[in-house]
Amino acid sequence: MQGKVEICGVNTARLPVMKNARTLELIAKAHAGDESARDELVSGNLRLVLSVIQKFANRGESMDDLFQVGCIGLIKAIDAFDLNQGVQFSTYGVPMIAGELRRFLRDHGAVRVSRSMRDTAYRVMQAREKLTAETGREPDAEAIAKELGIKREDVVFAMDAVSEPVSLYDPVYSDAGENMCVMDQLGDTRDTDEQWLERLALGEAMSKLSDREKRILALRFGDGRTQMEVASEIGISQAQVSRLEKNAVSQIKKSLFVS
Repeated sequence: MQGKVEICGVNTARLPVMKNARTLELIAKAHAGDESARDELVSGNLRLVLSVIQKFANRGESMDDLFQVGCIGLIKAIDAFDLNQGVQFSTYGVPMIAGELRRFLRDHGAVRVSRSMRDTAYRVMQAREKLTAETGREPDAEAIAKELGIKREDVVFAMDAVSEPVSLYDPVYSDAGENMCVMDQLGDTRDTDEQWLERLALGEAMSKLSDREKRILALRFGDGRTQMEVASEIGISQAQVSRLEKNAVSQIKKSLFVS
């Protein structure tokens, strides 16, 4: 069949769309203990799961795994849905399914996070979903911290810890076949090609000095010793230290700047 896509053996092209009225009717029966109504609810809302997992694709997890986790979120939403709230089931179900997927990706991500940090992040996500439902907009870190009674910094650190890592090769812009990756927007001012070449040249220049000259330069410019202190440690006069130091610096400058 053209366009057929199977996830966990389910033909997604044939997933039914259940009306909200029918969904609410079946939820009432399921809450009363009707298992067949619960099964029909799950199968009738698999398209809802499919729509949510599309947002979590391309994260290194198979669609089969994401679909199964999304179904767990759907079942939790069915069991916890309050018929007295007067809202559509999808309004409640989508955040529940998405939350289950976020927890799965957080706990199975490439970067391992401590359990206490994961628990804090879980509470933060719950508070964010609650405040979003109440206010109709995404709450900031300050509002979430106030809701949970914790520091704003703890909210920020927890969410950063469970954020999905970004690859340096992820594309951020594409135009006429030219792709720009995350790596192209990053710069390292402390370890540039020019500085790397300068260090190589300096190392080559230093290799031409005598062991005594190398030690004098290390003590003078590495440890910050005075010429008198260097003279005392090496066992020569301060005048000799001064002469050897000037000679070593002169040789280095000649190697670096004279072609």
